[in-house]
Amino acid sequence: MSLVDRLRQRLGITNELYRATLAELFATGFLVFGGCCVNAQYVISKTRNNAYIGVCIGWGIALAFAVQLAYRISGAHLNPAVSFFQLTQGKISPLRFILFVIAQNVGAFFGALFTFLVYWDLLDSFDGEIRFVTGPQASAHIFGTYPAPKLSLLGGLFDQIVGTAVLCLLIACVVDRRNRIPPFLQPTFIGMILVLIGMALGMNAGYAINPARDFGPRLFSLVAGYGWRVFSYREYTWFWIPLDRTDDWCRHWSLALRVLYRLSHSRRSRHDLHSPHYR
Repeated sequence: MSLVDRLRQRLGITNELYRATLAELFATGFLVFGGCCVNAQYVISKTRNNAYIGVCIGWGIALAFAVQLAYRISGAHLNPAVSFFQLTQGKISPLRFILFVIAQNVGAFFGALFTFLVYWDLLDSFDGEIRFVTGPQASAHIFGTYPAPKLSLLGGLFDQIVGTAVLCLLIACVVDRRNRIPPFLQPTFIGMILVLIGMALGMNAGYAINPARDFGPRLFSLVAGYGWRVFSYREYTWFWIPLDRTDDWCRHWSLALRVLYRLSHSRRSRHDLHSPHYR
């Protein structure tokens, strides 16, 4: 028996819920670590080592691998909004939802932590060991998302609504059996969705579209020296938008899409609906 097999026997977790929760923690942490490292190269090098299109592609690749890590174990929610929708549909229990949300936020926190450790020295050189949220030496947006200077509160809300709509619509298209996308390719397509959203909708507010991706790193930046400004920015009118609105709109858009999908396929023949492809 190999060393890996012996370790698996000794350390293996038999409880399915615990395994799924750990999968959410590690996969969300990997997503945030990969994405925030991409942000760090872009910010610290002042775009010399990375371009904005590289940021979008980097986040997309990180998401594709993060989904691949967890989708056979937990379903790879990686997002409290997704878990909340699954809860409202009765697909997961309240306990699983609570554990997943905690794991996602803890994973995101540690993903930001490891990004900070990797780039600590260069970050100190960039800002002189004084952490800024705004200004030419600002680096808080390596971790959290912040609105463009001219973006209004209403514009920020609309930006999150549209971004969440695009996310829900395209994920629904990818995972729908009728579109015949093989399961092993779905993580790659989901990563490409994030690339598209970043390239098309990232200018306004950084396309958080994931409460854990924003809150976990934002909480880390609070304790990493950036101070309470990461929450009080714009008189506390911004930080809650990527958190609260994303959950609500993911649920609303997903419900609307389910209705549209049922209507669009309601006229299929009985033979089509019961063919092996649609099971």
